Amino acid sequence: MVLGPLTVLFLSVVFIIAAIAWLRLHAFFALIFAAMLVGLLTVAGQTGDGRFIKTIESVMVEFGKSAGTIGFTIAIASVIGVALMESGAADKIIRRFIAVLGEKRAALALLACGFVLAIPVFFDTVFFLLVPLARALSLRTGKNYMLYVLAICAGGVITHSTVPPTPGPLVVAETLKLDLGLTIVGGIIFGLIPALVGLWFARWINARLPVPVRETSGSTLASLQEVSSRREEDLPGFWVSIAPVLLPVVLISVASTMGTMRSAIAPGVAQTIDFFGNKNIALLIGAVIALAVYARQKKIGIRQLGDGLGPPLEVAGVIILITAAGGAYGAMIRNAGVGDSVRALAGDNAVNYVLLAWVLAAVIRVAQGSATVAMITSASIMLSIAGPAGFGVHPIYVFFAIGYGATVLSWMNDSGFWVISRLGGLTEGETLRSWTVLLTVISIVGLIQALIFAALWPNLWF
Repeated sequence: MVLGPLTVLFLSVVFIIAAIAWLRLHAFFALIFAAMLVGLLTVAGQTGDGRFIKTIESVMVEFGKSAGTIGFTIAIASVIGVALMESGAADKIIRRFIAVLGEKRAALALLACGFVLAIPVFFDTVFFLLVPLARALSLRTGKNYMLYVLAICAGGVITHSTVPPTPGPLVVAETLKLDLGLTIVGGIIFGLIPALVGLWFARWINARLPVPVRETSGSTLASLQEVSSRREEDLPGFWVSIAPVLLPVVLISVASTMGTMRSAIAPGVAQTIDFFGNKNIALLIGAVIALAVYARQKKIGIRQLGDGLGPPLEVAGVIILITAAGGAYGAMIRNAGVGDSVRALAGDNAVNYVLLAWVLAAVIRVAQGSATVAMITSASIMLSIAGPAGFGVHPIYVFFAIGYGATVLSWMNDSGFWVISRLGGLTEGETLRSWTVLLTVISIVGLIQALIFAALWPNLWF
């Protein structure tokens, strides 16, 4: 029996959701097995010796291509994140933000810290880093604990979902063939309104659901005093602390925007800018700075520094496997002819690809929990659907729709839900009424932004 491309797509998505949510299979195996499933179902109705073996081999080839595209970037970003935390640089950034904005604007400061730090650091780690400060601030002021927690969440989830080199948005940008500098700058600018709306909504929830600071596993109220009383003189300087985050963004963005004025720049200068603005080189420079700060703060040499690279690379290895498996799945979806089937089904009817991308990412996110898996899967499917004709609007709007769609409605099947609940000292009910609702509001605001800008400036909005 020959299965149509849409049936193959449906079965593969159901398989991914069931494998992760029901069978508790690791996301890497769920995606790589789904890629194999798509390939095997596609060639099942064909003839020819060795077609099944060739299909499995093609999955492995696509897996290798994807790993080669994003592997180094993810590994270096992981190193930067760990070095920022271990050296005290992240703590310095947090303290400076609060010092500049003032304790009365502590929620805004926490929002900004979450927004900045989640660019190179995974969201779970950002929350782990910032929640002791939120607890200490609330103990000092005697109020606003829920506000501080949700402010961290609002800032962190946005850049976690829409600003590379975080793995999810990085893979989506690579899949949709977007300029990385444009994606970084666009993700930051496009995240400002959802972040501010998220902060406003956090205040609204805080007024209606006040939560006291509670002791949590591994974080007693007494231990918070040690966190808040750490001498700032023992931390690295602010500019050297933020440089590993800021400098790569600037270098990549400058190289990306140079294309419009390349004719006015000397060839040697242009080549230099291209070299240092390459994502791998720019992030490597950031990593060198972060590691240098870490070595100086810890007073260690190169040999001891090398030993410290193991843990972040182990974390990055898992993410690379997942994202590369997602890339292989996307390639098999494209080879199955899903795009042609969807376009034929739509006929002359216009398809709003921005809305479709958001709905697709949201459904996969709610069904299986992982935002990263939802982003990777949705990007692959959307690229197959669009085909050579494109989306009818600039693909960056589809990028935003996928990122915000994968943010919606975090509940018990999402590891982030339990991170907020356990580390934040919230009950499951409190987490559902705060974190889950907050992310859904941010997701909808992001979608509305994408739809409005895509309608007003379909080719580009900045």
